[in-house]
Amino acid sequence: MGISNTGANLNTLTPRPTQGLFGDNYLSLADMDFTKQFLPDVYEKEVERFGNRTVSGFLRMVGAEMPMSSDQVVWSEQGRLHVAFDNCSIAATPTVVVTMNSAADAALIPDGATVILANGFSVVKARVDSVAGANVTVAPYGAGNLDGLSTTAVTGTIKLFVYGSEFKKGSLDGGKSVDAQFTSFSNKPIILRDKYTVNGSDTAQIGWVEVTSENGASGYLWYLKSEHEARLRFEDQLEMAMVEAVKDTGNTAGSAGAAGFGGSEGLFEAVETRGLIYNDANFGAPSGAGLFEFDEILAELDKQGSIEENMMFLDRATSLSIDNMLAAQNSYGTGGTSYGVFNNSEDMALNLGFSGFRRGSYDFYKTDWKYLNDSTTRGLIDDIDGIIVPAGTSTVYDQNLGKNIARPFLHIRYRASEADDRKMKSWITGSVGGNYTSAADEMNVHFLSERALCVQAANNFVLLKSTQV
Repeated sequence: MGISNTGANLNTLTPRPTQGLFGDNYLSLADMDFTKQFLPDVYEKEVERFGNRTVSGFLRMVGAEMPMSSDQVVWSEQGRLHVAFDNCSIAATPTVVVTMNSAADAALIPDGATVILANGFSVVKARVDSVAGANVTVAPYGAGNLDGLSTTAVTGTIKLFVYGSEFKKGSLDGGKSVDAQFTSFSNKPIILRDKYTVNGSDTAQIGWVEVTSENGASGYLWYLKSEHEARLRFEDQLEMAMVEAVKDTGNTAGSAGAAGFGGSEGLFEAVETRGLIYNDANFGAPSGAGLFEFDEILAELDKQGSIEENMMFLDRATSLSIDNMLAAQNSYGTGGTSYGVFNNSEDMALNLGFSGFRRGSYDFYKTDWKYLNDSTTRGLIDDIDGIIVPAGTSTVYDQNLGKNIARPFLHIRYRASEADDRKMKSWITGSVGGNYTSAADEMNVHFLSERALCVQAANNFVLLKSTQV
């Protein structure tokens, strides 16, 4: 009786006296699945084909993080110092009467005040005779009518501001007490959560991979490779949530707010609501048109806080267009290839980029914002071209502390107390590694944070948006 072979078909291996490869004298992976003659080369190091994948870091560059202990952060911002209005109406039959937008506006203008009235570039100076309700009766200097302003009624186009006052000798009283104006703002923190789960069997199957992480660490990771990426993804979302978050009052049925998720005010919403927006900027336009567009932004900054130093966080296209705008101002090289006080030579690397510049009384520091370029974040949408953020601090009244405080214009408040710090916390549950907290055969790594973004003096921020395809 012959031997019955129930294993691999070893009869396919026919030794030959000559060296060479034949169809029946080498170990075929198809014929023999229990071993391999030629083991594949395995690269232990992970290939970083997307480079540094994290998009966080923006808020760390321009702001700060501070603890808070309540469900809401409230601050007050100063109002304008001078009395000025637009969209007023005027009539001159027979006296000159300026109709303000409301009686409350007119109440800020005292009898005897000297004012400037303007309709476009036509300007008249006058003295206030009396104020009744929303109507302000004035007497123009040098004429009994409105001269070039108008001799008939003008509706909704008159601008007015108080520049002084005039009274006769021996006047009994003058002026009007005006309380300081301020605006109160508030924001509420949101709770962000995520987790990573690995079952017990996978934790016992060791397979090392050599990696280099986005935070600079390198080495071999086991299943913790995925946990490490989950943590990086959550840290990115902490920043993205502060940039993108929106409030929901809950008035609409079926909305997140109606379900109890009120959201929070993020950077983009704060600037769109209280800041400056510049649409469809083309700073690289030829013949100096791009510089004229940029000067429009400067003119608007002059009307606000006139903060000297500003940071520009831009997408790639806008950053390059500003480089082109600045290069076009150079008159030394063809196409703008000679910058600064040095002379370019054929042995010198040509630098066509700018990291900062000064225009008027403002300094701008320019950098690329990866969040706007990455194809898995805002680079997927392309509706935001960049944002201009004022540098430095603002002084505001903190209603919790009861005093004026200096804070960066952009900063994060996170929930914390002696019992719990919720800035960025993580904990492990499950049945793996000695954490016997449940009957599930798995390890759960939980991440949690509770935070809100404070955008103070948002009128000094400029959001660059695209509205055209």
